[in-house]
Amino acid sequence: MRVLVIDDDVELCSLLKEYLQREDYNVKCVYDGRQGLDEARQGGYDLIILDVMLPGMDGFEILKRLRAESRAPVLMLTARGEDVDRIIGLELGADDYLAKPFNPRELLARIKAILRRSEGTVNRGRIEVNGVSLDPATRQVHTDGQPVELTTLEFDILEQLMRSAGRELSRDALMESLYGRKASPFDRSIDMHVSHLRKKIAGDRIKTIRGVGYQFVKSPENGAQT
Repeated sequence: MRVLVIDDDVELCSLLKEYLQREDYNVKCVYDGRQGLDEARQGGYDLIILDVMLPGMDGFEILKRLRAESRAPVLMLTARGEDVDRIIGLELGADDYLAKPFNPRELLARIKAILRRSEGTVNRGRIEVNGVSLDPATRQVHTDGQPVELTTLEFDILEQLMRSAGRELSRDALMESLYGRKASPFDRSIDMHVSHLRKKIAGDRIKTIRGVGYQFVKSPENGAQT
C-alpha cells in the first residue's frame, strides 16, 4: 500500500514513515503544499495523509483541488481543539480526520479502517434501489441514469444505506462499520456526509429517523421526512 504524507513537520514525517514502514506501507513524505498537490495528482497512492497548515498551499485548498479530479482517500491532520478545521475538511470531502498530537497506533487504526472500506468493495454485487444504481467493483454511481461523482466515504455510506434500504441505520452503526469506532456525542461527520449525499442524489431518497439515524427509501411513494 502506498501512502503519501503531506506535512511540513519534518520530524513528524520521519517518525510516521518509520512507523508505517514497519507495518509494510510504502510511504513518501512531501513538506510543501504545492509540491504535495503535484505529487498527489500523479496518482498511484492508496491513501493521502494531509496536514491543514502547510507552506505554499494549505491543506484545504489541496483537498478542494484533489476532489475536483480524484476520489483517493484523504485523512486530514488538524490542530487539537480546532473543530472548525474538521468541519471544513469533511465538507470538502476528507474521509476522516485526526487531531494533533496523536498516538501512532490510532493513526494506523484510522488508515486500516479507510483502506478496508476501499478494498472490500470488489466482491460485493451491484445494487439498484429507487432510481440509484451502485457498482462496488467500479465504484460508480448513477442516479436516474446519470453518473454521480462521490467521494470515497460518500460512496461507502451510500452503499451501506442502499443495502439496508427500507430499514433504519443508526449513526453508531455507520460509524462502527465505516470508521471502526463509536461516534462521540459531538462527532457530526456522518451527518455532514449524508447532507452531501442528499445534494448529489436527490435528498428525498434518504430519510432522517429522528434520534436514530437514516433510512434509504425503497421507492418514491414511500416519501421522506427530515
